[in-house]
Amino acid sequence: MAENYTTKRSGQISVQDAQVAVVMVPLSAQGHLNQLLHLSRLITSYNIPVHYVGATTHIRQAKFRVHGFNPVTAKNLYFHEFPTPPFENPPPNPNASNKFPNQLIPSFYATIHLREPVCSLVHQLLGANHRRVIVIYDSMMTWVVEDVPAIPNAECYRFNSISAFHTFSCIWESRGKPLQAGTEIFEDISSNENCATPELWELWSKQKSLEGKISSGELFNSSRVIEGLYLDLVAKEINGLNLWAFGPFNPLLLTEQNNDSNKHHKTLDWLNKQEPDSVIYVSFGTSTSLSNEEIEQLAIGLEKSQQKFIWVLRDADKGDVFAGEERRARLPEGYEERIKGRGIIVRDWAPQLEILAHPSTGGFMSHCGWNSCMESISMGVPIAAWPMHSDQPRNSQLVTKVLKIGLNLRHGARQDELVTSEIVENAVRTLMASPEGGEMRKRASELSVAVKQSVMDGEGNGTEMDFFITHITR
Repeated sequence: MAENYTTKRSGQISVQDAQVAVVMVPLSAQGHLNQLLHLSRLITSYNIPVHYVGATTHIRQAKFRVHGFNPVTAKNLYFHEFPTPPFENPPPNPNASNKFPNQLIPSFYATIHLREPVCSLVHQLLGANHRRVIVIYDSMMTWVVEDVPAIPNAECYRFNSISAFHTFSCIWESRGKPLQAGTEIFEDISSNENCATPELWELWSKQKSLEGKISSGELFNSSRVIEGLYLDLVAKEINGLNLWAFGPFNPLLLTEQNNDSNKHHKTLDWLNKQEPDSVIYVSFGTSTSLSNEEIEQLAIGLEKSQQKFIWVLRDADKGDVFAGEERRARLPEGYEERIKGRGIIVRDWAPQLEILAHPSTGGFMSHCGWNSCMESISMGVPIAAWPMHSDQPRNSQLVTKVLKIGLNLRHGARQDELVTSEIVENAVRTLMASPEGGEMRKRASELSVAVKQSVMDGEGNGTEMDFFITHITR
């Protein structure tokens, strides 16, 4: 059995025959960088060269943080570090009324300076014996690739870093919430407008105005096993364009070979000593900063739950993660001593994929970013959902109401309500030490098996990936 997709299939066209190259254009936020780096890994397994582009600091970030494979030694994967002018790099505001990471906005605007070098790279590749260049771009990077469709033998495909569930719910909301099959669950979701800031919506409007002129097809890091209904609903709304969903992009089988860089991390050593399904992993991704009050309540709730845990306690990313100081959040007096042996506090980067894949991990308290959702689903770990912003409130609905592999700590529409220590304690105990949590874990495990089979057995997503590769090498 191959890991994710077999690298050689019957009738597969090699890069020497097809002379096709792929250029990958990710947004400069961690969840976006990571998804397209993993997609690059999948495409290179078909012996197609992939050129992954970005500003120097963001290429460094992507390579440093990726887990599950080593991008430096990957065959046919090439990184292009393009200079961009300096941008403001403010720290995150843990007390902001909206949890959206507004501190990243200057770095997003700086990406417009990638437009010319990306266009030049496409021309360069076409002049180097490639008869065709495929550009896969993040939906928030449309302005970088707007010149590409005018280049002969170049074609663009838009990558959606969010779920089809979220995508269709936004379409439904924009049309006045009409009643139709599949929308019943949307009645309980928060307004999409309130899930981000005016600064983000202004940036999005600049990208949206270019949408119809650029993309030849839509890509999702998803699976029909997970959200087939919503993928089909989205497909009906995209004006005849092809849609492909061949996630999870992340590795599904972790071995010592592709896990080597992180195998000595203290969390994995500690997990090796714990019982199966006995540890809850707590992490809110790279775009959320908790306030001091939220940290205190979470700390007390985890302690009172009497369950074992790994808690990644760090601030949200800045636009340049390697510059400036980071806030070191304070915990209650004597806290780390009291939890010794039962909990670990991690203040640096943690190997999330390996932690979720570990047999001792039985739950995940998460913000429900789509990258984290897909990693948790692929590893069969149920979720205690604490959504913060963007697509996260609606992803939490998919997890808890549709897939039924998790529970909510707080409804996405009630962002102003404090998640108290009692809420945390009860949620952790329910997920980790109750029959209800056991049922969620069972469903999560069954879904993981189904997702892996759809990829590895050459059916479902595996076939969909084959179809996409055949399409771009035609």
